[in-house]
Amino acid sequence: MTRPVLEARNLTKEFRGFTAVDDIDLLIREGSIHALIGPNGAGKTTVFNLLTKFLQPTRGQILYRGEDITPLKSAAIARKGIVRSFQISAVFPHMTALENIRVALQTAEGSSFSFWRSGSTLHKLNDRCMELLDSVGLAEFANTATVELAYGRKRALELATTLAMDPKLLLLDEPTQGMGSEDVDRVVELVRKAAQGRTVLMVEHNLSVVSKLCDRITVLAQGAVLTEGDYQTVSADPRVREVYMGSDGSGERGAEPPTDPAEEVAP
Repeated sequence: MTRPVLEARNLTKEFRGFTAVDDIDLLIREGSIHALIGPNGAGKTTVFNLLTKFLQPTRGQILYRGEDITPLKSAAIARKGIVRSFQISAVFPHMTALENIRVALQTAEGSSFSFWRSGSTLHKLNDRCMELLDSVGLAEFANTATVELAYGRKRALELATTLAMDPKLLLLDEPTQGMGSEDVDRVVELVRKAAQGRTVLMVEHNLSVVSKLCDRITVLAQGAVLTEGDYQTVSADPRVREVYMGSDGSGERGAEPPTDPAEEVAP
């Protein structure tokens, strides 16, 4: 069994008396693709924000390769190789695709101050920019303003900018949100390619995507871990079906998880 890369112990986050994340234990193993799923309000994005230190936990501990990173800030986490994407595209809309990648590369190299210098000083980065754009199928759009790209291509560009940071642990927050089936299939392949030599933790609402990509799935409900396992185990668990159906009041009625991996669910 591969060693743990990221571990949360008794992770808890309270907001003025409301417990958004309740005593969660989570273990992400090296080289795996691990999914967090659950209905709306389950605490998935809050867990992401805690793990990447956009939020500080009320209680609990976060370990990265055995090191306690709980006190660290988000910038220090990123420097260790823990890099995340966001639900909403975070690219610069009025810069070209290549320029977006170049800014990410400058940040990764610690030379972001060069952004304010002549463009000629940045050309050394262009070859790597083109490699990254090609890896997500955007080479032909290198000089296209991001605002002119279709939504699916913007998300692909965001993935490329994330990869420019050379992450060891890649956290993807709803990478297929708002996409049509064609774009979803493309992103599945991009994530699979990006996962080579990396560990991936993803929040994803589309269970078809989860079934195709993920080695292990953690199901959250009301801020706590409901169950964990591979797709077959999780999808057959009656507690998971109960939460998604909303029969206990905690999920969304009618959002039943599929038994067929080809079906989708949008918690």
